[in-house]
Amino acid sequence: MQKSKKILWIMLIVVLLAVAIELMVVLSVRGHVREPDDIQKKDYDCILILGCGIKDAETPSDMLRDRLEIGIDLYDRGVSDRILVSGDNGQQGYNEIHVMLHYLLDRGVPAEAVFCDHAGFSTYDSMHRADSIFGAERMIVVTQRYHLFRALYIARHLGIEAVGCCADVRKYRGAAYRELREVAAREKDFFKVLVKAAPVYGGEAIDLDGDSRLSWEQSELETIR
Repeated sequence: MQKSKKILWIMLIVVLLAVAIELMVVLSVRGHVREPDDIQKKDYDCILILGCGIKDAETPSDMLRDRLEIGIDLYDRGVSDRILVSGDNGQQGYNEIHVMLHYLLDRGVPAEAVFCDHAGFSTYDSMHRADSIFGAERMIVVTQRYHLFRALYIARHLGIEAVGCCADVRKYRGAAYRELREVAAREKDFFKVLVKAAPVYGGEAIDLDGDSRLSWEQSELETIR
């Protein structure tokens, strides 16, 4: 009986801790979440667009397409003159960055304005590398609202002055699953921020004021020529 009570108490403590972390993450950054029309032109280092799945080697998922379109709108409005795309290309035949880069170029964003982070394997890695590799100090983060809280929490605790731009253009399939998954992801990244975990990959610094093509892969350079 005593053992059962101890287990129940432990479970209760774990649940309360998880709830406390959720509230801390969301409430601490919700004041930095904006709708696209509310984003004003300032001295931002870049517009960071986070990867979010692709349908095939040339087509972004609906969520990613909406992020890209919002990012293009911000760029066209002069919010920042640089776009940083960060995503996963860690598997053969799966390259979010290739799709994102070509989508932006096809929509008229000049090549010199698009920087590529090919090692954004997670939200934490994307935020960390925006700082440690690309040197971003002030940026707009473009993703859907449910994801913005974690992204902004990580960024701001890494010393980046980040503002979130919601890319919720429509209703998306699997929303309930993503919300549930995001709860666990917030818990994980809360502790990664605490210990200042390193990203999966480091690398040489790439200056956002320099040549964007230094951040492209050889295959991307050859395709654009």
